Amino acid sequence: MSCDDSSLQLHPETLAIRAGRETSEYREHSQSLHLTSSFTFESAAQAAAMFLGEIDGYTYSRFTNPTVSAFQQRLAMMEGGERAIATASGMAAIQATMLTLLKAGDHIVSSQSLFGSTINLFNGILGKFGVETSYVDASDPAAWRTAVKPNTKVFFLETPSNPLTDLADIAAIADIAHAAGAILVVDNCFCSPALQQPLKLGADLVVHSATKYLDGHGRVMGGAVVGSDKLVEQVYLHVRTAGPTLAPFNAWVLLSGLETLYLRMEKHVANAQALAEWLEQQPAVTRVFFPGLPSHPQYELAKRQQNGGGAVVSFEVAGGREAAWRVVDAVQMISRTANLGDVKSTITHPASTTHARITPEARASAGITEGLLRVAVGLEHIEDIKADLLRGL
Repeated sequence: MSCDDSSLQLHPETLAIRAGRETSEYREHSQSLHLTSSFTFESAAQAAAMFLGEIDGYTYSRFTNPTVSAFQQRLAMMEGGERAIATASGMAAIQATMLTLLKAGDHIVSSQSLFGSTINLFNGILGKFGVETSYVDASDPAAWRTAVKPNTKVFFLETPSNPLTDLADIAAIADIAHAAGAILVVDNCFCSPALQQPLKLGADLVVHSATKYLDGHGRVMGGAVVGSDKLVEQVYLHVRTAGPTLAPFNAWVLLSGLETLYLRMEKHVANAQALAEWLEQQPAVTRVFFPGLPSHPQYELAKRQQNGGGAVVSFEVAGGREAAWRVVDAVQMISRTANLGDVKSTITHPASTTHARITPEARASAGITEGLLRVAVGLEHIEDIKADLLRGL
């Protein structure tokens, strides 16, 4: 059974389970895993036609594989996009997108609160090839408008941001980008399509680290770019040539992750909400960053734009790095790791891990203090999560 036919008008929870199936002649019920580097042809003429794109078919797993195609089709439908292209990681998805859309002399306007590797990509790799980036307060539409230059080609937005969960009005920023003739790219890693669908709010492309909530179990690496067929075709041509390709096995694992995404995110959000409310009451905590709290500066926007506050809670403790490290070292159940999006709760100190390789000035500008901690809230019992954090608080 395949549910790629949009006329069925299925709910997102059903699409996550039923959409994007690639079934062989054996009619297997579960998505099959095609562990092969290449595919054979019935004739020389068929091979030539497939390589020229005159007929559909699979030729080489660097750019065509049934298992990867199934993942791409399913994710595109869940995000409300026409097409998706999968990549080896989330950073590969961002790099492929930027190298597709930009050339030397072009300009990016980006939210300033970003994942550290994204900043390094923009400032280091793209900067080396003559692409300039201006960073703005994501929540201030006027700042986006002011930063536009004649050579601005891309707006890049992370919402919620990593790790401070800053939010930006996607629809408002899309209008500014389009008025400037730019393409809006939104990193939807923190929310996933279960909580937010940027394409429906005006974004042109959505990028994912599928390693996070799309997998949900910390098993494999993966990334994706979702959008219109016209834009994704351009990214596909880059991926086909450069080769930052998603492996078939990883795609197979990610497909199983998608099937439980909506169910998992409900529990993630409920646990994160309860933890954030509890942290606000702890004497050692000076500030909590979570869009589901009325104290969050974009609380009202979160209620309009997201289906829940998300699953990441960041908070500052009094006493700087020493106090923060004491909390990290004291936990006995929560995993000390920089990854997120797992069924298991994780804790990290961003200033010394995910954002350690950017300059102190850049960290300060992004609000990454020495006392800041990030907890990606898992699916354990909420009282066990609280008790574990309390050991260090």
